[in-house]
Amino acid sequence: MTKAAKTVYYFGFYLFALGLTLVVAPNMLLSMFGFDPTSEVWIRVLGAVVFTIGIYYTSTAPTNNETFFKATIYSRSSILVWFALFVLLGWAKPALILFGGIDVLGALWTWSAMRK
Repeated sequence: MTKAAKTVYYFGFYLFALGLTLVVAPNMLLSMFGFDPTSEVWIRVLGAVVFTIGIYYTSTAPTNNETFFKATIYSRSSILVWFALFVLLGWAKPALILFGGIDVLGALWTWSAMRK
């Protein structure tokens, strides 16, 4: 795998961990970031989606598909924009921006690896 592929591959494992946590113990994660506990199923649905996206990352990375890598850079960067908008609209606490920051850092890691 190229260096860029490895960044996407490893980010997929972050998505696995985040997704599983949201499915199995969402309130543990929510409380760590100051969010109210929930009994709604939607947080677990989100976890299942995040985990599934991790499958795309880890299964596509070894193919060295640069088009996919570029798409992940744009999509991961857009998460910060969405989360910041949610905070500005008063829909979420500012701690949500930390998750967007992780996505941007991952995107920058991939972008940097692709430039080399």
